[in-house]
Amino acid sequence: MDDVATKIIEILRKHMKKPDKEITLETKLEDLEIESLDLAMIVFDIEDSFGVEIPYNANEEVDAFKTVGSVVERVRQLVKSKAAA
Repeated sequence: MDDVATKIIEILRKHMKKPDKEITLETKLEDLEIESLDLAMIVFDIEDSFGVEIPYNANEEVDAFKTVGSVVERVRQLVKSKAAA
């Protein structure tokens, strides 16, 4: 795992009820038992950690937030876009 994946998993663990649960890139977010308020805090933590803004439209971004790996990939894209700007 790279630094992006490691940091995102660290952020997820901070907000989980059972932080010792195994997390892989294939893990579905719904399997982590994260409440909606915690999910908002996770998004804020990710934005702060990587200096990006995560645009979220439930109709357009649903697939981008199904698994840990999809979140990691979306953040990588945002970081890359920011660096290119």
